Amino acid sequence: MAGTEPEHERREEEEVTATGDDEDTGAQVAPIIKLEEVAVSTGEEDEDAILDLKAKLYRFDKDGSQWKERGAGSVKLLKHKESGKVRLVMRQSKTLKICANHLVIPTMTVQEHSGNEKSCVWHASDFADGELKEELFCIRFASIENCKTFMEMFTEVAESQKKKDENKNATSAAGLLEKLSVEEKEAEDKSEPIAPAEKKSELDSEADVEKKTECATSS
Repeated sequence: MAGTEPEHERREEEEVTATGDDEDTGAQVAPIIKLEEVAVSTGEEDEDAILDLKAKLYRFDKDGSQWKERGAGSVKLLKHKESGKVRLVMRQSKTLKICANHLVIPTMTVQEHSGNEKSCVWHASDFADGELKEELFCIRFASIENCKTFMEMFTEVAESQKKKDENKNATSAAGLLEKLSVEEKEAEDKSEPIAPAEKKSELDSEADVEKKTECATSS
């Protein structure tokens, strides 16, 4: 028995030592590489979202004569803080890839998709793929209410842009008319008639010349 006790004790010591190595000492190890936060620009910093709804977007494929899904995510109407222009932007929810990106202009109209009150369609010159393309879009919402909200806001924006263009054209026309009026006034000033006193003086001078000519002839 005496020979087995030291061996048993040695085993206990080894187990304690091994267990002690795995214990958490509470020490904090600094990471080898420190990662810094990087600001990611979305391109929407100078715009305010006046509409933000979840939806699924489709585009009409002319070659295949069928609707193709562009993505599901958030569709936004963004108004620029300075210019007041509004664009429609939609990103896929998972990848944040842009699937629609175009201005809402006065000539645009949106209408309900035939047979589906939750969907609507419109034409646009879209820039989602990095180049302008004429697209026919169809968007589908989870509820009729969201679809109506989208259509009402889309129409309101298009009409407001039309009024803005009309006001801009009216201002430009007013400026042009004012410029023409100034030019006409300057032309009138340059072609003013000779004053009566100056005209009388010229006539007297002509009469004196005629008298001197007659005298010279008679002599």
